Amino acid sequence: MLASSLLSRSVLAVGRRASSTAANMSFDLPDEMKDLQQAMRVFVKNEIVPTAAQYDKTMEYPWEIIKKAHAAGLINSQIPEEYGGPGLDTVAEVVLGEALGYGCTGIGTACMGNDLATAPLLIAASHEIKKKFLPRLIEEPLMSAYCVTEPGAGSDVAGIRTRAEKKGDEYIINGSKMWITNGGVANWYFLLARTDPDPKAPAGKAFTAFALDADSPGITKGRKEINMGQRCSDTRGITFEDVRVPASQVVGAPGEGFKVAMKTFDKTRPLVAASAVGLIGRCLDEATKYSLERKTFGVPIIHHQAIQFILADIATNLELSRVLTYKAAREV
Repeated sequence: MLASSLLSRSVLAVGRRASSTAANMSFDLPDEMKDLQQAMRVFVKNEIVPTAAQYDKTMEYPWEIIKKAHAAGLINSQIPEEYGGPGLDTVAEVVLGEALGYGCTGIGTACMGNDLATAPLLIAASHEIKKKFLPRLIEEPLMSAYCVTEPGAGSDVAGIRTRAEKKGDEYIINGSKMWITNGGVANWYFLLARTDPDPKAPAGKAFTAFALDADSPGITKGRKEINMGQRCSDTRGITFEDVRVPASQVVGAPGEGFKVAMKTFDKTRPLVAASAVGLIGRCLDEATKYSLERKTFGVPIIHHQAIQFILADIATNLELSRVLTYKAAREV
């Protein structure tokens, strides 16, 4: 399909741009990236914008949109060609994420959830683990989830209490995760757990990361959380009770899971910002549209200076946010 072709062509453009970024500062995307951006904007306009309100109202997971995006090659863009994906860089993902955020941050969160879950595998997993978990996301419209946050530990990753005890060639995992995006629909999970019971152990040596199938015995999925403005996104608590995971599915080296998680946050935070940039852009467009329609004192309110100031402030912050987001994407 056109979008899939554009994604593949963008890989080369991204590579060429990356080699010259340090020497030549530019705010322009290469032509191939602009084509990708346009393809995503058309998809969002035709498939997401008309249905976003209904999905938010019903809180139904947007499977139909995800299937269409998957067929068009517009999700899982970071998976390398070796494992069936297009292998795009973070800037390309930000291009996609901004367009999705413009359409609906709830649907965008659902679509981009795989980027967070696959990132640690791309960073630290063995070839065998990558081969087991990544190609299936390309072959079928399947989702994955990043299980790190807990009821008492979010950004404070070192406070995680879920434990993994090694027994023979397996790890036995017990604990609970919370606010897991795509937790109820995921085919597999990335999981971070404490493997050193010593509370004084340094974080850099106390945790181990795993990849495991979501239908593993002992996993219980909690109720769907209702997220303001993102009600169609699937967010849940996940409980692990004596879940057995082969030692061969450790992501990175045992004890180095904290480092893997931190590198993952560094790599994926621009995607979160991109969604917010897209949302700001949508707010500006909707506010401008309304100010052209609404009249007071016989003229559209856009003619009033007070309204112009507000719109100008939004436009200024949008540009600032976009520049910072794309700069961050280039840096990581």
